[in-house]
Amino acid sequence: MKRILVIDDDEIVNDMLVQFLTEAGYEAEGVRDGVQGVQAAETKLFDLIVSDIVMPEKEGLETIIEIRGKKKNLPVIVISGGGKVTADEYLNLAKVFGADYTFKKPIELDQFLEAVRHCLSDTYQVDLSKKRPHDLSH
Repeated sequence: MKRILVIDDDEIVNDMLVQFLTEAGYEAEGVRDGVQGVQAAETKLFDLIVSDIVMPEKEGLETIIEIRGKKKNLPVIVISGGGKVTADEYLNLAKVFGADYTFKKPIELDQFLEAVRHCLSDTYQVDLSKKRPHDLSH
């Protein structure tokens, strides 16, 4: 069973995504901030990361960079409702930092599930390393 880590400080969104992904047949685990997300990614095996951007302790872009510095081929889906800047600006930054897919909150769940399935497909895993010409940890 494919394992997905959901990182979002919004308890309602986090719980909803974990439940949705579980009902879709995945093993999903939720944590509430980037520090917990990095710790979970370092101590457990996940096939996909779903992360918010604006969070306490460690924000999403920093979390993505840190996780990708150690696990370069781990797919990442980024979600955002905005904050100091618009959600679109955050999501554009996330793409620059290597997000495989981005979604603005509220999330369109059918499109989100399609992105999850694509990221977890065997062919996507094989092609992923070819899409990463630069090392995000520098």
